[in-house]
Amino acid sequence: MSAGEKMTTLSKKKRIEEILRLLDEHYGTEKICYLNYHEPWQLLIAVILSAQCTDARVNIVTGPLFERYPSIEALAGADQKELEQYIHSTGFYKNKAKNIIECCRRLMDVYNGKLPETIEDLTSLAGVGRKTANVIRGNIYNDPSIVVDTHVRRISAKLGLTKSKDPEKIEYDLMKVLPMDHWIIYNMQIITLGRQICTARNPKCSECFLNGVCPSSLAELTGQGKGGRHD
Repeated sequence: MSAGEKMTTLSKKKRIEEILRLLDEHYGTEKICYLNYHEPWQLLIAVILSAQCTDARVNIVTGPLFERYPSIEALAGADQKELEQYIHSTGFYKNKAKNIIECCRRLMDVYNGKLPETIEDLTSLAGVGRKTANVIRGNIYNDPSIVVDTHVRRISAKLGLTKSKDPEKIEYDLMKVLPMDHWIIYNMQIITLGRQICTARNPKCSECFLNGVCPSSLAELTGQGKGGRHD
């Protein structure tokens, strides 16, 4: 490695350390889940419903949903048409209802009604991809995991932590540059940042506490950005 390359690597490492320090300072390091649940399986269902839907809407839906279907077994035996009525407002309700029923049937048949822990077992469930599996691993089993949602995908690119647009590749990119003790909380911090400051349509770069270490923000503030929408 040349001296220039070594300096670049060191600079990036220091910049990431400063990013994490500022995130910790502003948002804390306590784990926060924005989806309401009491039992582990309820979080799984809530995350499945959250695809292309806001957490606030999911929380409205899951209240009556879990009253009507109080267990994995109840959902496994649900009538799809009836279930669709309960989750209609979350969007893509037909596919979600089908996946939820199939998912719960597999949980009953293969896992004795308990949530599996490994990403391989979790992603074998209908409607469960790596993002959903990592939410369960991080929140239920406290396994270090990185959840790549829309905020993490967009803002991690802005911060120069990944160049990929593929969620799985982004997950591995972040695993390489973030310390393991930040894998879970990084997602929660970035969600808050994405909702409050670094919004997709109108990022408030001048107000952002990361503007001194964010390449995208520096470009915007110096007039080198493209302007307009920032997806």
